[in-house]
Amino acid sequence: MPTRRKALKTILSGAALATAPGSLNALPVDWKSGRQPLARKGNIRHSVCRWCFNDFPLDTLCVFARQIGLSGIDLVGPADWPVLKAHGLDSSMCNGAEINLVDGWNDPKFHEQLIRNYSEMIPLVAKAGYRNLICFSGNRRGMDDETGLKNCVEGLKKVMGLAEKHSVILQIEVFNSKVNHPDYMADNTPWTIELCKRIGSEHFKILYDIYHMQINEGDVIRTIRDHHDYFGHYHTAGVPGRHEIDESQELYYPAIMRAIVDTGFKGYVAQEFIPVAGDKLASLAAGVDICDV
Repeated sequence: MPTRRKALKTILSGAALATAPGSLNALPVDWKSGRQPLARKGNIRHSVCRWCFNDFPLDTLCVFARQIGLSGIDLVGPADWPVLKAHGLDSSMCNGAEINLVDGWNDPKFHEQLIRNYSEMIPLVAKAGYRNLICFSGNRRGMDDETGLKNCVEGLKKVMGLAEKHSVILQIEVFNSKVNHPDYMADNTPWTIELCKRIGSEHFKILYDIYHMQINEGDVIRTIRDHHDYFGHYHTAGVPGRHEIDESQELYYPAIMRAIVDTGFKGYVAQEFIPVAGDKLASLAAGVDICDV
């Protein structure tokens, strides 16, 4: 089964799938007609994570995304932004400044490279007209929570002024450390909320991954209601397995989406499940339907 770590490594190395001539033939028959995009209810801004649909050229994914009412694609870097722009889609969560998922801001030995990477990427994100740029805590490697917080604050504050100047929001993603990302430090919301408080900027938020936090914490709806001010972006996936968000898994996404809408959230919710059904694009459309409350 593909993993996000492997997919991001491929993307960052420049080996991601290229747009292929005739790629629209990969679309389901119902979506070849060039019909008008599906109108959504407008309460949720829908997007999808690129890596989960790497089987499709980006151009194909963009066409389908527009037609089912998406307005962005997550985890797309500068090299592919022209493709998104050609289809009228946002890079709803930009990436490419991070080193990887395990070497992050909690370790000072990576600060020099991270500061350089983010200092270069933040202006590019702003120039392209985007707002969100992902970041990661990194793995613990024996480090305690307080040391990790202090190290993250020390490093991140050296780029926060630039982020504020360019109106770019850095978003730290929470992962589960139980199944997918052993030893990852930002594996719970209290730690990341404390980091937000210490950073003290509206341009630093949490990318709240519902799948990951269901595994590590549960109590998803209460967490969203109580702490939504710190959340700048959401990811979905089914638990267990990280597959379709249908009746085969334990989370009930319509209720979760209603809780998000009730907070007044105006950002993006991105589908980040690995489809296992035969028609993967149909699975994506179904997932967006479920979340369109």
